[in-house]
Amino acid sequence: MEDLQEISKLIILYFFDQMEVPLKEDIVNEIFNEHSNWLPYTEYRSCFEELKRQNLLINLTPKASVPRYGLTVTSRDGLTYFYTKIPMSLREEIASVVKKNRLSYKKKQEYVSDYYKNTDGTYTVALKIESAACTLMDLKIIVQDRRKAKWIHNNWADKAPIIYEHIHETLID
Repeated sequence: MEDLQEISKLIILYFFDQMEVPLKEDIVNEIFNEHSNWLPYTEYRSCFEELKRQNLLINLTPKASVPRYGLTVTSRDGLTYFYTKIPMSLREEIASVVKKNRLSYKKKQEYVSDYYKNTDGTYTVALKIESAACTLMDLKIIVQDRRKAKWIHNNWADKAPIIYEHIHETLID
């Protein structure tokens, strides 16, 4: 019988291989927590940390404020030899989940928003567009009430590319 921890590591590596883009750790944590049938969450956390220690998952964005992890050449090569140790049904499920959600995972880590109440009762909405290498845009807007702040926060991921393009065309081009 295969070492369960090694299979668990292969599952994580396979997920990264299917994603094809570096990911922030909190996004990966959320995904594996949501899909706990892939691995028990505690097993996932232990293996994720071990893969980082073994340099099989590395920060591919050293200049970014928050690391984004991806596969090394060594981990990708090893996966090509051993991915068949992951049950076919699980590989298909991971590939399907990634295919359906790749864009939303990408948006979640690139289009960042938050809001907070100011001392005068207004709200500040903090909006960012982050690439793997740097912050492309960092914008703060003050609005009069929580409802508006929440609406902006909730819709930022869908509106960010349009707003960025408009600002870029208006100010730069």
